[in-house]
Amino acid sequence: MTMKQFQYTIKDELGIHARPAGLLVKKASEFKSTVSVDNGTKKGDAKKIMSLMMMAVKQGQTVTFTIEGEDEAAAAEALEAFMKENL
Repeated sequence: MTMKQFQYTIKDELGIHARPAGLLVKKASEFKSTVSVDNGTKKGDAKKIMSLMMMAVKQGQTVTFTIEGEDEAAAAEALEAFMKENL
């Protein structure tokens, strides 16, 4: 089994704050695959809001998403589109 990865640089001036983090958790939870987010110093579970908030990702930081599981291709595509629209 392979895994999907993509990187995204945060454009939102507040970084990954509560509202988009909540929406991201909802989006990631639509898929069976595990979704982790890594900002270079911390790694978080994209299906857990506290995990994302603890990362304190700021504007301009690049995060790496790693998606692993049976629907990883669809999940990667949907999450990348989500990030571009929301963050």
